[in-house]
Amino acid sequence: MSLSDSVAPHLPYLRRFARALTGTQTSGDAYVAAVLESLIADSSILTSANNPKLALYQTLCRLWGSVAVNNKPEFQASWEATIQNRLSNIPGPARQVFLLSAVEGFERIAIAEIVQRPSQEVDQLFEDANQQISEMIASDILIIEDEPLIALDIEDTVTSLGHRCVGIARTHKEAVKLARETHPQLVLSDIQLADGSSGIDAVNDILGSFDVPVIFITAFPERLLTGERPEPAFLITKPFSPEMVKALIAQALFFDLRSKKAA
Repeated sequence: MSLSDSVAPHLPYLRRFARALTGTQTSGDAYVAAVLESLIADSSILTSANNPKLALYQTLCRLWGSVAVNNKPEFQASWEATIQNRLSNIPGPARQVFLLSAVEGFERIAIAEIVQRPSQEVDQLFEDANQQISEMIASDILIIEDEPLIALDIEDTVTSLGHRCVGIARTHKEAVKLARETHPQLVLSDIQLADGSSGIDAVNDILGSFDVPVIFITAFPERLLTGERPEPAFLITKPFSPEMVKALIAQALFFDLRSKKAA
């Protein structure tokens, strides 16, 4: 199997992880590009690995702690240059471990291999991150989802985490109206809505009125995360777990809060 064939199936998910970790598409994709450069320079990273997927995530996590990558010009192009300073305020390893588990679905033994830490330390890092997330300030959240059962499932998850659901919209028009009436602190949006409209278009209209962090929901991340156009930094994939929703809500609110403090 060629190097590209080994890597291609995992790239959308590696991008998802990198973007959740860094908080932006540009920063996350820069890390993924650095991973690919490493593989081109040394193909044995994958060819000698028992599990190519683990090797990809391991390489990204290793580069995450690399000064050479953190100082790449791509990270200094805009307001995203503040991301690295903001990330230094909370433990990076704990965030890595939590996202690898809650968002990417890795078992603890696999996470230990990826981050190159003992299993006992991984367990502690996970608990540390979980505690931090549990202590976050409750927020008002708007849900844009046309499937009633999924919408209710998301609402239950959101409220169980201590947040408030300010409304559920099924169409573009409903979403924009509810957002302008309630001014949520976070939006959770499906991609395809009941009236055939796009959740992305609805979100763009909302963002035209006021700034708010957004998490998109899709059953087909590989169709969205191609790296060829502007894409969401935060993405929940169907079927999702409460842990995944919890982790990405925390990340989105964290970056939004920090960016406001840095402004």
